[in-house]
Amino acid sequence: MNLHIFEGFGQTMQEVAIALLPLAILFAVFHFVFLKLPARKLLDISIGFILAFLGLTFFLQGVHIGFMPFGEQMGHVLGDLSYKWLLIPIGFIIGFFAIYAEPAVAVMTEQAEKVSGGYIPEKVLLYTLSIGVGISVALSMVRLIYGFSLWYFIIPGYIIAFVMIRYSPKTFTTIAFDSGGVSTGPMTATFILAMFTGIAGQIDGRDPLLDGFGMVAMVALAPILSVLTLGILYSRKEKSQYVSDDSGAKAHYHDR
Repeated sequence: MNLHIFEGFGQTMQEVAIALLPLAILFAVFHFVFLKLPARKLLDISIGFILAFLGLTFFLQGVHIGFMPFGEQMGHVLGDLSYKWLLIPIGFIIGFFAIYAEPAVAVMTEQAEKVSGGYIPEKVLLYTLSIGVGISVALSMVRLIYGFSLWYFIIPGYIIAFVMIRYSPKTFTTIAFDSGGVSTGPMTATFILAMFTGIAGQIDGRDPLLDGFGMVAMVALAPILSVLTLGILYSRKEKSQYVSDDSGAKAHYHDR
């Protein structure tokens, strides 16, 4: 197969430049009016903008010529499997590693550990999100195979999430809802979504437009539930540790 890897590259560069231009203008205004950074720092930031521009351009070009076509072709192969139940564990594995490799998730987990002073470890949060999204993609496969309505998953899921907020620490609540947004990044929206539309096109009675979409909504919900669950576990662990320490202090006081 002959891939024209730079086909449409100029258009991609133009789109990325238009997207980054407002940020560059905003930074220039802040620099000249408020910040007045030294020349060395200004040079570093300018190089960062150039690298971001090149990185986004090459990434989006790779998505157009590689990720999306590969995801769609993979979906066609998976949709032709004789044992459709195999799609469920395959969906979990794909969802797990797609989020594990998601750049936006890596940034958020790193920031969460940094701001919390190590209270929320980066790896723990990353594995929590990856498992949650893996389960959501597996459930999306169930929905795709058996034709369940999206509402059967979304409405109960958000009801459970709002109930869990009551029992989860505020720190985890805010991280949970942010994680729902960052998890639906380029890895999910390009590769997995293309794969789902490909699978839907191969299963009898399924419409790629109606059944192939909706997976992203479930991926956005899964991190919220998984991080809130992690917060509840942390809260219970702290309470049990507090009770244990309090009992030990009382026993020590009585011994004296």
